[in-house]
Amino acid sequence: MDPSSLLIGVLGGGQLGLMLQQAAADLCLNVRYLDADAAAPAARFSGHFVQGPFTDAEAVYQFGKGCGIVTIEIENVSVEGLRRLQAEGVAVYPQPDVLAIIQDKLAQKQFYQAHGLPTAPFAPVANRAEVATALAQMGPAYQKLARGGYDGRGVQYLAGPQDLPRAFDAPGYLEQPAQPQAELCVLVARSATGQVCTWPAVESVYHPEANMVDYLLCPARVPAKVEAEAQALARRVAEAFGVVGLLAVELFYTPEGQLWVNECAPRPHNTGHHTIEGSPTSQYAQLWRAVLGLPLGLATVLRPAAMVNLVGPAGYKGPATYPYLPELLALPEVFVHLYGKAESRPYRKLGHITLLADTEPELLAKLAQVRQAIAF
Repeated sequence: MDPSSLLIGVLGGGQLGLMLQQAAADLCLNVRYLDADAAAPAARFSGHFVQGPFTDAEAVYQFGKGCGIVTIEIENVSVEGLRRLQAEGVAVYPQPDVLAIIQDKLAQKQFYQAHGLPTAPFAPVANRAEVATALAQMGPAYQKLARGGYDGRGVQYLAGPQDLPRAFDAPGYLEQPAQPQAELCVLVARSATGQVCTWPAVESVYHPEANMVDYLLCPARVPAKVEAEAQALARRVAEAFGVVGLLAVELFYTPEGQLWVNECAPRPHNTGHHTIEGSPTSQYAQLWRAVLGLPLGLATVLRPAAMVNLVGPAGYKGPATYPYLPELLALPEVFVHLYGKAESRPYRKLGHITLLADTEPELLAKLAQVRQAIAF
């Protein structure tokens, strides 16, 4: 098969689409993107960009019906449109049935429970009244919306009845706080031929206000036994779904030494950015291999790596600027990736930085230097 002979459609043209396009160039792939934003990052580098809503079934169908393969870089897309394409013979990865479950975080939790996959105890709720009942039984808990939450949105901590006035009045669930030793993520690739591989687990450190990843470390600072268990559990999740493509499996490592599945994303993921410089095969190159049924590449860690998200500062909305860029580029083995977004908003992802070092202490020292440079 000549991969360049296929037309591949990608729903979403954000920064993940941008990095997918960069990897697609290495295989001379013919890729087009659908996004409602004419200034989406992928639009700048793709010769096949279509402006349109990827949440609209008809728009998705019209976009994808001339493609041999359709994939995604964002979950919030029309499953109905993808099912129509699949019924007409277009290869859709991840499969629409998988995506339908993952789009609904409550359905995700119930899927883990039904398949014997360990996850934090939870209670489904349909509205604020049910939140009150569940909170009285469970005690302090995280409320998570079934739909629409990402990058810290749709998640909040409820300490007790005094917090009920701000509880979401919408379907979702309450989850027992995990209070983990570490929050891990394992990225799994599963090809159309059934081949599976995983990258080593990363350790994610979250921004306390934004509730999104601030930085990550790879390999994670956990015992070797836990690392092996994390990779094995992530494989179990991917096989349970039967997903083709990528699956980022977020895990809680509890104080009791258990691993709980938090949630999954069936696409390239923020916690896999470091694989561009830190692994023989990046997550972006691996996605193309997986959906094309090509042999998967080596997914090891070349050297200790860290990734820092570049986000818009709190309290500022306006043109995106990068005054720290010269200082960062002067540092050895510090790689800056800017997404080309014109406007900065509080905690909006504007880019990321990858760092490599020979040892963990050297990596942590370099990480501190980088975080100091980008602090506003």
